[in-house]
Parts: sequence; C-alpha cells; structure tokens
Amino acid sequence: MTTSAAPRGNRDICLATLRDTDRDRYLACLLAPEEKRPALAALYAFNAELARVRDLVHGPLPGEVRMQYWRDLLEGQAHGSSEANPIASELLIAIEQHRLPRQTLIDMIDARIFDLYDDPMETRVTLEGYAGETASALIQLASLVLSPEEARGSADAAGHTGVAQAIAGLLLLMPLHRHRGQLYLPLEILTATGLDRSTFLAGEDKARISTAIEAFAGLGREHLAKARAAGAIPPAVFPAFLPATLAEPVLKKAQRLGSGLFDRSLLLPQWRRQMRMALASITKQI
Repeated sequence: MTTSAAPRGNRDICLATLRDTDRDRYLACLLAPEEKRPALAALYAFNAELARVRDLVHGPLPGEVRMQYWRDLLEGQAHGSSEANPIASELLIAIEQHRLPRQTLIDMIDARIFDLYDDPMETRVTLEGYAGETASALIQLASLVLSPEEARGSADAAGHTGVAQAIAGLLLLMPLHRHRGQLYLPLEILTATGLDRSTFLAGEDKARISTAIEAFAGLGREHLAKARAAGAIPPAVFPAFLPATLAEPVLKKAQRLGSGLFDRSLLLPQWRRQMRMALASITKQI
C-alpha cells in the first residue's frame, strides 16, 4: 500500500462526514495542528461509523456484516478497493503514516458489537472495559498521531478520561437506549439501588432510578478525578483530549436531574461546547 498523500477530495469528504456525524470531534480536529487533521479526522470518522451502525441497519446480523467490513479492512482482507470508501482509504493512510496499532482498532470494532444487541452491561468492570476499548483507545490513538513520544506519558490519563467521556455519552443517549430496551448502566449499580433491568426501563420508580443515575454519573466523575490526578497532559497531545472536556457538565447535570434526564436534555448548547473546547485548548485542562 502506498503512503503517498491522499487526494484532497478524500480528505474533504472525510472531514465533512465527521462534521455531520460527530460535530464535537470535528471541532477538535480544527483545534489540532493542521498537518495532523487528516489522520485525526480519519480516526474520528471511523469511530463515528462504528457508533452509528445500529442506527443504519435493521437487526444485529446486518450490523455485524458492517462491522466485519472494517475488520477485514484492518486485517488486510478487504473485498475490493478501499479507495471507493474515503474513510477507509484515509484510515489506512493514517495507520501507515503514524504506525498505529491495527489490533487496537480491531478491538474497538469487537467492543462495538455490544451496541448491536440488547444485552445489559453486567458490572462496573465490564463497562470500564467497554469504555477502555472505545473512548479511551480513541484518545490514545489520537495521541499517537499528535506525538508518539508524548503519548506514552499520557496513557493513564487517557484511560480514565475515556471512561468518563464514555459514561457522559451514555447518559446523553440514555433516553434513546431506554426506548430501544438497551441498558449500559451496570446491573450491579441497579441491584445496589433495589432495581433490576425491567424496573429501570419501565421508568416508574423515579427515586431509585435517580439514585442509580446519580451513581452512574458519579462513576464518571470518579474517573475524571483520577485522570486529573494522573498529572499534566503534555501540550502536544492535548488536542486528543479536547472532546472529553465536554464530559464534566454532562455528568454534573445528570446527577442533578436523575430520572429527569429522560425528559430534559443534558446536552450543552453548541456555542457553549465550542467555547468550552476553545478555552480548554488554551488552558490544557480537562
């Protein structure tokens, strides 16, 4: 495979796709050094493609077929030319140019298979593993693009930050997941509050549901605190952490609203998200 620069058209398509599917990571790309943007956009667009598979298919099996396409691509068994898919083409170039570990990307695909089914998340450890192979891994891969030397020193912070970010994202999507019958909030948290899967999804026991949501958001804040305690993040890799700077307001609001998040959005207005990320890019604080 050639490592020559991709056509400008592919880069533009990849970035435009990201703008439509994950606006926050699109903005993070724009706040990163210009020469790093194509690889970051490819990684983030790949992640967005995996995240929306369930929305694009009817049933788990067609979703697994879509996931297999990406797995085959990364394992060198792609059917047909990757050039027909701008995201795939850009991703392969990013892997080659920045020596990104393919297995980490394959593990990300495997973790996302969970999204296609309605099986509950059993334990806190299971959730942390899922977040580690998705959100945390994405931060670490982006860090390798930005500065492979500095990426090693921020791995611990990336791990905890990714868990906090994943929990914030799951809280944002909780009304949708509940409608579908999906449950990412660990069963062991529900059990501790006197709930089970069916009573949580029914949504009637507001007090206990609020307690469970508060504990779930608290777990996210616990990981965010551990990320901050891990030490300063090297400025060279900080752009990889920018999307995660939006997690804390979501976690705090979820703790305040409890079961009310089923009726009220946790999402900050677009202008506030942009300002928060822009400020974080200056202060280098997550």
